[in-house]
Amino acid sequence: MQKPAILSAKELGFRCCVIDADENAVCVPLADEFQKIDLKNKEQITEYAKKLQSSENSLVAVFTAGTDFSASVSYVCEQCGLQKNAHSYRSALNASIKTKMRECFAQQEIPSPSFMNVQKDECNAQLLPKVLQKMSFPLVVKPVDNMGARGCRMIRNETEFLSSVTTAVNYSRTQNAIIEQYMEGPEFSIDALVYDGTFTVTGFAVRHIEFSPYFIEIGHTMPCQLDEKMHNQLISVFALGAKALGLTCGAAKADIKFTKNGPMIGEIAARLSGGYMSGWTFPYASDLNLTKQGILISAGMNPQELLEKRVPVDYEPSILCQNKEKPYELFEIPCVRTSAERAWYSIPGEVEYIENINEYSDKAVFDILPRAQVHLGSKVDFPRNNVEKCGNVIAVSHNSQIAVQVAEDAVSNVFITLKPNTQETDDFLSGKTKDDEKDFPPSAFPEIPKNLLENLSGTIKENQKISECIPVVLQEQHYQGMKDWSFNTLEQIAQKFDILRQKHPALDTKKFWQAVLRGGLQAAVYFSDSAK
Repeated sequence: MQKPAILSAKELGFRCCVIDADENAVCVPLADEFQKIDLKNKEQITEYAKKLQSSENSLVAVFTAGTDFSASVSYVCEQCGLQKNAHSYRSALNASIKTKMRECFAQQEIPSPSFMNVQKDECNAQLLPKVLQKMSFPLVVKPVDNMGARGCRMIRNETEFLSSVTTAVNYSRTQNAIIEQYMEGPEFSIDALVYDGTFTVTGFAVRHIEFSPYFIEIGHTMPCQLDEKMHNQLISVFALGAKALGLTCGAAKADIKFTKNGPMIGEIAARLSGGYMSGWTFPYASDLNLTKQGILISAGMNPQELLEKRVPVDYEPSILCQNKEKPYELFEIPCVRTSAERAWYSIPGEVEYIENINEYSDKAVFDILPRAQVHLGSKVDFPRNNVEKCGNVIAVSHNSQIAVQVAEDAVSNVFITLKPNTQETDDFLSGKTKDDEKDFPPSAFPEIPKNLLENLSGTIKENQKISECIPVVLQEQHYQGMKDWSFNTLEQIAQKFDILRQKHPALDTKKFWQAVLRGGLQAAVYFSDSAK
């Protein structure tokens, strides 16, 4: 996620000094200078920054994107006299620690859900009655200081409560979690740059969230197709939230839901977004290098291209905050084409091979981005957070339908072969789940009714084409056009199985198709390889 920042800084003529706790971080080779420093260690970062400041090269700016270490950036800026080009340390903390954030919103009457802070020593049987005095199921729990949806999930009932809160607390660096009232409605991710009393939206995407009780972003699409009033209300409440946190100079990123009562803020961060939005999909859609404009602001320079391309947005607060004064002058950078990002993932198991079923030559596919942690021999699981996805695809087109279709087609052709006869995969295929994860991981397709399942008898012959023997019950209207999480229909799964396993052993018909319905193409190939 730092690659666009490093390359943009160098394009602007800056010498780029990069820090990370991992000396093998993927972008270290791009740096002009690297220092191994943990991003949480603000004092050590400050010591290094002052060393740079006193050298002949000087220090012009401190910058990050896509990480929850904006407070470290602001702290260093204050210590090095660069505070006028950054959010204050206090406001960055407000935007980093979710309980502080909610307190700021509550004080300024900014629409956001009810909440309660929980410490590790409070995770006991007495906690739930206290929570239910203020809120009701479904709830949401998340660590106060983490990102990527780690430890974040919906709590649907009493059975799920204590284990979910304990997990969230354990994901927190400070062992604190926040419990919130769940908000129903579509979710949007919005980036902005705050500069000289203005608030410019630099990316407005709809987030596609799936796989309850977790909140996994299977992708985002930019721009959103919204009516003007809804569009303006979402931007207005974002700007009010940013003002309530005290953000004055630099980036801001919001996750906002549009509920039956209007927009409500999930959270706001004092940084550019991750998830390939600020560094990839927005520049593709708008022809503006957002990261470069953010760096110019952090260096005290004029973001000329930002100012030239932006257009005014009407301030239109919703009924929940209709008496609030306009916090900034509002603008937006318009998009000239559509970017569609989609993720791919795996059922539980161990990676044996990764391949593209069909080589993808469509020019609308701009990026295929596998995750570094997914490699031969690595363990994979169905994602419980956004870090556990296996990779992402980005497609771009002047036609929004084409962009979405191409992205989904590309995902459908990425295939991870799993090692056969593995306990984790067998458990998944048998439908085994934890008590506090009912219906998770989900099945790729709905099960066949039991009275019809008995009709699936006999054997699929050795090396027989699967596409020639799809059971009648799976060709009925109920299953027609239905797609799994890899955007494959049952017919496409059969066709792709025939490509991947032209030679296969004789297969039990009922068990094979049960595996397909549970885990899609991956499960079909795994079942065949295990039988072999």
